[in-house]
Amino acid sequence: MTSPSNSHPGGTTAAGAVTGQALVSGYLADNPNLSAGALSAARHFLRWVTDRQIKITELDVATIDRFARHRCRCGRYSAAQLRDPSYITEARRFLRYLEDTGHVSIPDEVARLGPHLAGFSANLVGQGYSKVTFSSRMSQARHFAEWALQRRIPAIHIDDDLIAQFAHHDCQCGIKTKRGKRVEGTGTKDRCRGARAFVAFLRAEGLIPVAKATEVLADPRLADFATWMRRERGATSETIRRYQQELGRWLMKLGSEPQAFTATAVRLIVLDQGEDRSRSSVRMTITVLRTFLRFMIGQGHCAPSLLHAVPSGVRRRLSDVPKTIPASTIEEIVASCGTGTAVEVRDRAIILLLARMALRAGDIWKLRLTDIDWRASRLRLHGKSRRGMFMPLPQDVGDALLAYIENARPMVASDRVFLRVQAPFTPFRSSAEIAGIVSRVLSRAGLVGLPTGAHVFRHSLASTWLRSGAELDQIGAALRHASRDTTAIYAKVDIDMLGSVAQPWPGCAA
Repeated sequence: MTSPSNSHPGGTTAAGAVTGQALVSGYLADNPNLSAGALSAARHFLRWVTDRQIKITELDVATIDRFARHRCRCGRYSAAQLRDPSYITEARRFLRYLEDTGHVSIPDEVARLGPHLAGFSANLVGQGYSKVTFSSRMSQARHFAEWALQRRIPAIHIDDDLIAQFAHHDCQCGIKTKRGKRVEGTGTKDRCRGARAFVAFLRAEGLIPVAKATEVLADPRLADFATWMRRERGATSETIRRYQQELGRWLMKLGSEPQAFTATAVRLIVLDQGEDRSRSSVRMTITVLRTFLRFMIGQGHCAPSLLHAVPSGVRRRLSDVPKTIPASTIEEIVASCGTGTAVEVRDRAIILLLARMALRAGDIWKLRLTDIDWRASRLRLHGKSRRGMFMPLPQDVGDALLAYIENARPMVASDRVFLRVQAPFTPFRSSAEIAGIVSRVLSRAGLVGLPTGAHVFRHSLASTWLRSGAELDQIGAALRHASRDTTAIYAKVDIDMLGSVAQPWPGCAA
């Protein structure tokens, strides 16, 4: 490497021809495989810097941008070269060389993330990432480090907004792949994933400060409502999350002062739903609105008469026949689950829990290792209430669970039973991922035209029990229904049985 040059005439002017030649010679000596275009870009850039009497020590990425836009009258160079993105990229790479060799000064507060890439690499290896994911994370981390350095970003300014800027920037950073080609845009999602993982590592290691949380002026009524639901209604954390999310959509439409709530505002929240909102979504709005008004009334904050202002949602109880899958097809689905890979072993255990025990997707999502009582052959399920209850564990389900835990489940600190099979082996984000697993199992088995979702197994097993002569009370107990009316929907699942007892319409032939 060359040493920083102090040969500016008078100590204040830009680099002269001799100094520029020395810098280019050092650049070529340290990078012997440079192309003719790369050397031309470096010489052209130094010529322009000299003409404008810019100090070498003051060069930065903004200088490169000015160089790319200048009207070229630089002797043997031409304006056509400046219109070539790769030519400007080579100028950026030359600037990077000047930074590395100390010719260009970098302020102390600027984040220098490059030296921490080795630690990030070791961290990824330790978490067991695949080669493809590891390569993608490292590529985007190197890219983010280069982008942040070029823009002279202080470490204290690294936050989610900055990562979003990185994800959407028009890349001319000069990053190269192993084949020597400039990396094209790989999509904002890949950039975000790599940058977020790198920044999270840096924060966890104390290498950059933790970003200060943006102060959000959240309505305190949301927190008070959540506390009331938890204490007085016994709602689960997932129910509270969904209610808070729905309430947050329109809470400000009611007004900031509960005493000033009006019947008109209450009705408009329901009636002004967008066309993209389904009937079930509108019913969700009505349910949450009524629950919130009951909370406010109980606190003495608004008039009890406002409850009558909430429009009724049209819901014809027991109007639909539950979608089911024949028992023989259920067995085909179970038999299609292989055991050759970790994914197949995990998915087989999940399918058996659904097919044999009629569990909800939420039951499986919440299941923890401590909920399995191997000695008594039973599972502790938490369901929709705060009280847990035990259910017997069938032999084939227990065998599938044991095979997954012993042979396929990653060794991690989390006590959730079911985890993702790819690093960093985190639990499922929500119960919706169980439905996704069911869909993929059906796809792998080549079964088409079947009802989708995890709940169809619950309906199917209940229907099988009913056809076998079980009473509704027994089925309701097995399904852990709080109301007998909920179980009554299964009284009409057997169309043939209903046809044998159906009476003719008055005035019509039998």
